Amino acid sequence: MPTPPRSRYAAVVTTAFVGAGIVAIGANALPDAKSVNPSVLDELRQASVASQDAAARADSADRASRSDRTDSKITEQDPWLLPLHGYDFKSPYGVRWGKLHTGIDLVAPEGTPYKAVHAGTVTKAGWFGGYGYAVIVEHSDGTEAIYGHSSAVSVKEGQEVKAGDQLGLVGNTGHSYGSHLHLEIHVKGQPQDPVAFLKERGVDIQLEIEAIYGDVAAS
Repeated sequence: MPTPPRSRYAAVVTTAFVGAGIVAIGANALPDAKSVNPSVLDELRQASVASQDAAARADSADRASRSDRTDSKITEQDPWLLPLHGYDFKSPYGVRWGKLHTGIDLVAPEGTPYKAVHAGTVTKAGWFGGYGYAVIVEHSDGTEAIYGHSSAVSVKEGQEVKAGDQLGLVGNTGHSYGSHLHLEIHVKGQPQDPVAFLKERGVDIQLEIEAIYGDVAAS
């Protein structure tokens, strides 16, 4: 890989040391080492080592700074958010009526817009069996979010979405017993508890908190 360019500070320091050596000895007439006083050679070696150390420290600081800026940019661009606001948290993940309820239910009036919890690609937008009208978004890390029982969907398959983009409207389609958003999270094809999964990413869906923004919505 190519060596990253030195910072302005590193270039100034290196030029100062090298320039001093060249001026003192002569750019086109560097003497043979045997004819130079050992103390002069030691000084030149020390100056060279010092300039290399300064450049290395400056390069390291530049890389760390760039890394910090990149991490911050990723965090800002790819947040995890709540799918909607003003809901009642019902029916958590777990066994219900003798079967595993593979997601959570967020009760809200029919027609309430819901949004993507994370950026990704829409892999399903339409009728999806017992989920009714549903949207599935695959995230860049391979995880998936399923939004079920919609009254309508607002996206198309293959569409790229960002966190916070509207996906559809809350409804009561499919195997549903009242207007609500059914949210599932799948990791490697297996359903996970959305509450625990999102809490690890700064979203408390039970308390309706988006930690990344310090946003607390009134239920």
